[in-house]
Amino acid sequence: MATPKKSTPAAGTVKKIRIQYYRSAIATPVKHKLVIKGLGFTRLNQIIERVDNESVRGMVKTVPHLVRILES
Repeated sequence: MATPKKSTPAAGTVKKIRIQYYRSAIATPVKHKLVIKGLGFTRLNQIIERVDNESVRGMVKTVPHLVRILES
């Protein structure tokens, strides 16, 4: 029995979230460093745009002291 596929929004209506990496992860646990790397940050004060979904929100919630969400 096949499971029904989730409907995906049209290409132009995907909601994005802008995140800034503003505090260094030098003295943080290894898990926090891996979350920063997993989000795609490579340097301090970098601003990236990611799809606004539960997994990205969970990663940001893990390291709120290192990143900030910017208004779009």
